[in-house]
Amino acid sequence: MSGELELLKWIRARLGRRSRRILVDSGDDAAVLRIGRASVLFKVDSVIESVHFTARDPLEKVGFKALARPLSDIAAMGGIPLAALSAVALRRGMSLADAKRLVRGMERLEVPVVGGDVSAHEGPLVLSVSVLGEMRGVRPVLRRGARNGDLLLVTGPLGGSRRGRHLVFPPRLREGRLFATRLRVHAMIDISDGLARDLGHLCQASGVGADLEEASIPVSPGATLHEALHAGEDYELLVAADARTARRIEREGAAVAIGRFRAGRGIRLVGRDGASRSIEPRGYEHRFGS
Repeated sequence: MSGELELLKWIRARLGRRSRRILVDSGDDAAVLRIGRASVLFKVDSVIESVHFTARDPLEKVGFKALARPLSDIAAMGGIPLAALSAVALRRGMSLADAKRLVRGMERLEVPVVGGDVSAHEGPLVLSVSVLGEMRGVRPVLRRGARNGDLLLVTGPLGGSRRGRHLVFPPRLREGRLFATRLRVHAMIDISDGLARDLGHLCQASGVGADLEEASIPVSPGATLHEALHAGEDYELLVAADARTARRIEREGAAVAIGRFRAGRGIRLVGRDGASRSIEPRGYEHRFGS
């Protein structure tokens, strides 16, 4: 059986840098293109029934999540969302009232949906949303900037999101913009596939390792440490910053420190007793094939 990471690695090896207009290609939270003097962000995400939500979930929340997911990636670059496009494949038996509920859910995020496509089929409900954003005078924060000695911070609690929070999470747009402008953090990623897996992406891009402090990880009420590390769909921001900036971030209540980047490779979990063990960057991955 194959997985999304294997396919994405193959795709990225074929892309290359095709134009001077392409500032950030596949492999970060969003693509960045130069248009005139502006750095413009592009991101697309999909939600699929029985994968990202169930048929029992309120459709307003499904619409909200469909737009909130790409907005979380815009936040991870430090960008400002401008507009969205939505393409929906409705279940053939859905009513017009049901379709309107999806739209009302997206409207809660106050990002204008300026176009898209509507179709119907015999399969599950699928909603794909593309977001256009801008950097407005600052550079996008990438995954590859973490440095040896930087602190690792997260914007909120982790784990247990599948008990309902994955449908109503607030994209961390304000925090992401703050990190890109006034605080100038070194690297950033949003946590969609689990803390361990997304930290692994950040470490790989930056060429560093990381130590997580078990006692500092904010675990959501009712969740386990394992869920906080590996379950995913938290949509919090994971940030690398020098010690001085990290202290400012914590004083402002924007994020809390949960570890430190170091030279080398791999992720270690430092227990409450001070002992450390290596952990695999495991998390959610879409699987396909046979």
